[in-house]
Amino acid sequence: MMKKTLQLIYCFMAMVVLNQNIIGQTSSVYLDMSIYLKLADSDTIYPSSEQIEMLKKVMPKETFEPAPKISDRMYWKGIGDTDSGKEYLAKALELLDRKPEVPITDSIYRLANKDGNRGIYKPRYYRTMDRLEHFILGECIDNKGLFLPQIEAYSKAIMSMKSWLHPNHDDDNNGVLEGRRISIDLGARKFGSVLALAENLLEDKLTLELRNEINAKLQKRITDSYLKSTKYLDENNKWIKSTSNWNSVCTSGTVLTTITNSDSYDKRLATVGSALNSMTYYLSGFGDDGYCSEGLGYWGYGFGHYLYLAQILHDYTNGRIDLFRFNNAEKMNNVGNFPEGFEIQNRVCSPFSDGVSSISSKGSNFANVLSAKHYDAVQPTEIRMEEAAEQLIAWQNPEMFQVAEKSGVSDLPDHTYFNDFGMVISRGKQEVPFSIAVKAGHNAENHNHSDVGTYSLVLNDEIIAGDIGAPSYRAGSFSPDNKARSSWGHPVPMINNTLQSNGIEYKGIITNADFNKQKDEVVMNILPAYELPMLQMLTRTVINDKSGKGTITIEDHFVATEPVSFASSIMTLNAYEIIDNHTVILKTEHQKVKAEIKTNGIKFSIKDVKVPVEHLREGGPAYKIGVEFTEPSVEGVLTIKFTPIS
Repeated sequence: MMKKTLQLIYCFMAMVVLNQNIIGQTSSVYLDMSIYLKLADSDTIYPSSEQIEMLKKVMPKETFEPAPKISDRMYWKGIGDTDSGKEYLAKALELLDRKPEVPITDSIYRLANKDGNRGIYKPRYYRTMDRLEHFILGECIDNKGLFLPQIEAYSKAIMSMKSWLHPNHDDDNNGVLEGRRISIDLGARKFGSVLALAENLLEDKLTLELRNEINAKLQKRITDSYLKSTKYLDENNKWIKSTSNWNSVCTSGTVLTTITNSDSYDKRLATVGSALNSMTYYLSGFGDDGYCSEGLGYWGYGFGHYLYLAQILHDYTNGRIDLFRFNNAEKMNNVGNFPEGFEIQNRVCSPFSDGVSSISSKGSNFANVLSAKHYDAVQPTEIRMEEAAEQLIAWQNPEMFQVAEKSGVSDLPDHTYFNDFGMVISRGKQEVPFSIAVKAGHNAENHNHSDVGTYSLVLNDEIIAGDIGAPSYRAGSFSPDNKARSSWGHPVPMINNTLQSNGIEYKGIITNADFNKQKDEVVMNILPAYELPMLQMLTRTVINDKSGKGTITIEDHFVATEPVSFASSIMTLNAYEIIDNHTVILKTEHQKVKAEIKTNGIKFSIKDVKVPVEHLREGGPAYKIGVEFTEPSVEGVLTIKFTPIS
């Protein structure tokens, strides 16, 4: 009863806001996102009746037009006269004689599902979709019918596939392939989006039979599957409550497909309404300070798709639905500026979780472009797009896609502190800068590695030691037994042969952060990351002394109620030499760093082993240079001091 009363109050407030806007200026009816979200049903993603009424005030009755249709020759001739239009058509013509590479055989699908080998299907999927996108937009520009036979052949090939999923996203019994259920994943949402664009833009250039078949497939495989899961969170689309990139990517494709293709106004309303509710989960995966625990690569992928969802809903509703601000403009601004804050130096960043170690110059930078527009982030010096939906937005908003003549990146600050997740970057300012990124975090982050206390040590433009990054995505890569995904494969303590536990309660807490020109010091309590009742204290202190060539020290201090064994490690992807029982030299082609190891008088040994993971995203092989106390102790201090020597 209380919940219903609150909903009625919020609904009344919303109607007052809307009616005031209507009285003042009919074209200025905007969705109040804060009120809208408060009216959500806590049990489902599907919009409540009160939310539906709010959406009816801002959503048109017509379907969405992602771009003028092919019959608008003035528009498409104008696109064809631009440099990007000419380049796009030339690429489409270059691809014209290529055959679709789908469907793959059931045997390959099953093998990929079993072994997790993405190489035997993923390139085929995405090459097929990329070519079809080029054929569709190429025909819109050229309008000579050259691409129509291939568009029909590719469309039919896609629709003949029993499953649009990446095989490794199907269940162990291949339930989607066998027709027992229907799911949307990163691949399926793209197949749906491409077919929706073909049917919408090309109109009667496609046969009525083909258009009807496309409509039926999209209704069944995308719209109905999505709406069913929003009403009851079944086994098919659990990502709708995810904080990971899956949510924004799959949601954006589903919304584009449905508002472009579905003839049902009610389903379009429900899909958009569900998407808004779902995005509260996705955005909750970021800190209020903008920190993205998935790393820079997934920021570009996930947040990029969030932003194109924001753009198409902005265009569809004439700005009445604003996902760029959502319900927290300050947080959204911080998220949009995450890349610059996350860079350590010289385009290097930490590969925490399943992130990347460098700021890429490949792939789409759509997220950077729209962040520059909406959040005053650094404007890119080039434009890179991977999807037709992005290209259509660019052609319709050319002023937004103007590049900077030169990089607008300024000098990075001496430090960056993402205090919501407990992540610090301490930057050296030497001629050859020596810096460190260190993370407290928790062990329920997206792409979790059980890595509270991990760090990356960077000299100039090379990661010298620390986090070795993620295992490549193949069979076993997500297993908790994978050494690169557990705290065993990270430079963090292991006590009584016990690794860190998984869950949001297993975390690190930064208890002190002192930053000044000459020295940065960060102290974190990492005791909560372990289930060891005898431990009374476990701290990690990181000191970056920026004088001279720089010295970075990692100190671990533990206290227990009974003697415990203690070990930690230096992790590296580089060459190294163990000089003696307390000195290791880490080497790259051009640089060397000396690691000096000492304790509070406790004897220790050094033993190096190769990390038993063959495929790492950062290359490899990786090595664990273990430092282990020779006798159990109730208290101990381990200090590793890193100093550049060349």
